[in-house]
Amino acid sequence: MRIRTAFEIAAIAAQRFVAHDGWAIASHIALSLLTSLFPFLILLTALASVFGSKSLADEASNLLFEVWPSEVAGPVATEVHRVLTEQRGGLLTVGALLALYFSSSGVESLRVGLNRAYGLREVRPWWLTRLESIGYVICAAFAMLAFTFLVVLGPLMWRGLILVAPGLEPLGLTIAVVRVFLTALLIALVLVIAHKFIAAGRRPWHMVLPGVAVTLGMWVLAGLGFGMYLDRFSGAYVSTYGGLATAMVFLVFLYWLAAMFLFGGEINGTIIAARRRRLQARAQSRKDTIKLM
Repeated sequence: MRIRTAFEIAAIAAQRFVAHDGWAIASHIALSLLTSLFPFLILLTALASVFGSKSLADEASNLLFEVWPSEVAGPVATEVHRVLTEQRGGLLTVGALLALYFSSSGVESLRVGLNRAYGLREVRPWWLTRLESIGYVICAAFAMLAFTFLVVLGPLMWRGLILVAPGLEPLGLTIAVVRVFLTALLIALVLVIAHKFIAAGRRPWHMVLPGVAVTLGMWVLAGLGFGMYLDRFSGAYVSTYGGLATAMVFLVFLYWLAAMFLFGGEINGTIIAARRRRLQARAQSRKDTIKLM
């Protein structure tokens, strides 16, 4: 019965996804995230330089791409590394402000998609939602730096622990797995925050978890599948797009990730709508019972 219910929810969510122009919104999110990525990483570099360690920003970008298929992340990570190691003047003034503003466009695109998925309409003025998006970007930048610092500090502590207890050295692979797990946990936390706070209105924590779980599961499968596809047919992108092949691969991958993210929102929207109808039916039933009495 539960499996049948799950399939029914997925079917309704798919219908809602198409009705809410999910494919078009997914392309908007993908392009917005692509144009927001480099300004966000430049902002990370500016903040990291305040704390005296620009290498933290480079390590943060490595963590960001660590859970991506190597065929997608490899070429992009090279360009990111080149951008982050380039010296810039005035990063903490006009450049940082512009990077902050353009980075917030990615959050705004997520807001549009989630509002469609939950069937909500944003009633707040645009400047207030933009300021909120900028606040999310700042919090995300500091969180990434703090998380990166802990991840960088972890191996140093591990090497010191091995010097004291050499018998623990075979557990090095376990530490690497834990590193990937913590990165995935951070991504899951970002998804929960996006579903709970970025979209209009408020939802309890437990109501956003089904869509987050579906999104994470689909992302894992997409990463494996897209990596295998590129391993066999990467030449098709080169022959079609030439020098733009790397950017197009990255954009197509973001497009599918965005579509899966929106589908997770539609899963939550379907469950919330069904729950609301049940509550309304119960309330109506009580009213009818009272009238009969």
